[in-house]
Amino acid sequence: MNLNKLIFTENACYKAGKKIKVQGIMVHSTGANNPNLKRYVGPDDGKLGKNIYNNHWNQTMDRNVCVHGFIGKLNDGSIATYQTLPWDHRGWHAGGAANDTHTSFEICEDDLTNESYFKAVYKEAIELCTHLCDLYDLDPTKNGVIIGHYEGHQRGLASNHGDPRHWFSRFGKSMDNFREDVKYLLIKGGEDENPKIDEPPKKLAQGYYRERKSWEDNKSQLGAYKILANAKRKADENQGYFVFNEDGTKIYPKEEVTSIAGQHIHIVKSGDSLWKIAREYLGDGSRYPEIKLLNALTSNTIYAGQKLKIPVSAFFKVGDKVTVSASCYSTGETIPKWVKERTHIISQVEKTKVLLGWPDGICSWVPLDGVKKI
Repeated sequence: MNLNKLIFTENACYKAGKKIKVQGIMVHSTGANNPNLKRYVGPDDGKLGKNIYNNHWNQTMDRNVCVHGFIGKLNDGSIATYQTLPWDHRGWHAGGAANDTHTSFEICEDDLTNESYFKAVYKEAIELCTHLCDLYDLDPTKNGVIIGHYEGHQRGLASNHGDPRHWFSRFGKSMDNFREDVKYLLIKGGEDENPKIDEPPKKLAQGYYRERKSWEDNKSQLGAYKILANAKRKADENQGYFVFNEDGTKIYPKEEVTSIAGQHIHIVKSGDSLWKIAREYLGDGSRYPEIKLLNALTSNTIYAGQKLKIPVSAFFKVGDKVTVSASCYSTGETIPKWVKERTHIISQVEKTKVLLGWPDGICSWVPLDGVKKI
């Protein structure tokens, strides 16, 4: 999800200053052939582009209308979400009682014929609802939690509109599908790990993409593919593997882990989730709360390009050879000089410390940040 924030502080709805307890999410679509966010969101922040008519909603208007967010195109053609009200602000979007219970967003419609655009904004909308369900502890499949505007009308909670059913149905989707997709993604704990490909994947004219632990280790090769997406998927399924082109250049992942001030960092890429990252580094997806705690995350939603600190324990295993740089054991006792001059083997790993054992004659716990793998 490409989430941005530009709060409509000049809209009368924001100035009304009323709050709600968020009990659900109402999905709208604009009903106008204009997929550009700048039509509704402004002023230009450098990404939206200039609205030459200056008819965005962040100003005094001749009608009482305001939603909590919009999904559509940025000036460069990419898809983004803009939050335009605090999610728990009472919006003017439903034309009925849903204003008092539901947060909301609009999806910018095009001419309703572009399947690629529909798939992109549908995916963005699923990720936004996943984020909001996580934020407000909502069950997306519970009756009345996530509803389209037309469903709000059927329930007596909203004005008589047909959105977004008229658009969803053109591409074989319904609000039931939407809710199930949000539920699935919420269980996975992040962005969609298997986004649909809108265009046919390109094939190499010559040569292959190869998945290996290193280019020199040809015995570790898992396969050879003409299509890069297939090679990436194979590498993602096998920890420690990379994709190389024909001349041995590592092309994926280019930068998964780096180090900042001695801290191991994972740079989130599209398709990542906390579960997937924990499974890769910690060997067990259910350990993702350790990553959340270390990074002070308040939800399971993560974003491409985000930098996450990884627990140091992920980089050590029983049998690793290490040297000691710590000044004290985990017990607080001083580590003698001769211990630091020797090589040690890890015999046990815990979250914050490792046990160093034979053959060097010691059996002591040392803080994780006080050992260095050889």
